[in-house]
Amino acid sequence: MDAESDVALDILITNVVCVFRTRCHLNLRKIALEGANVIYKREVGKVLMKLRKPRITATIWSSGKIICTGATSEEEAKFGARRLARCLQKLGFLVKFTEFKVVNVLAVCTMPFEIRLPEFTKNNRPHASYEPELHPAVCYRIKTLRTTLQIFSTGSITVTGPDVKSVATAVEQIYPCVFQNRKEIL
Repeated sequence: MDAESDVALDILITNVVCVFRTRCHLNLRKIALEGANVIYKREVGKVLMKLRKPRITATIWSSGKIICTGATSEEEAKFGARRLARCLQKLGFLVKFTEFKVVNVLAVCTMPFEIRLPEFTKNNRPHASYEPELHPAVCYRIKTLRTTLQIFSTGSITVTGPDVKSVATAVEQIYPCVFQNRKEIL
C-alpha cells in the first residue's frame, strides 16, 4: 500500500457560507412583522431568516448586507441566496442581487486509517501545531490555498477553506503526509 495509489476519499461538504448585497436599505422591523420564519434581534440590529428548501439561515442587516449559512454546495448557497432576495422583493423592497461571494466552505473527510499525531506534527513542524492539552487535533495551515485542516487521530479531517476547489486540493496535498504517519494495523 503506497501513498500514490488511487484511493477514493469522500469529501463531505457540511456548510457553505456566502455573502451578498441588496443595494437598498432594509427595514428590519417590517421584515420581522411581515416575513415568515423570522427572528428579530433588535439589540444586535439584525434579523435571522430561515428557508426550508434549501435549508439555510440568513443574517440580514439594515444596510442590505446578507450572510447565508447552512448550504451544502456552492450552487445551493447561490440558489438559497436568490430565493432570499426574492422573499425580500415580495415584502416590497427594491432588492438587486449583487456582489454574491462564497466566503467559507467547511468539509469533513475520513481517512481509511488512523494517524499518529505527534509524529505527524514533528515531520510537518512549520505548518502543523499540536497542543493535546488544549485540543485533540493537529491544526495544519496551507497559506497558499488559505485553508485550515483539523486532523484527528481517528483519521477524520475537518477542512475549512474559501471555496470547494481549495478544500479538495488541500485534501489531495495532505494525503501523502498523513499516509506516512498512519498507525500500523497489527
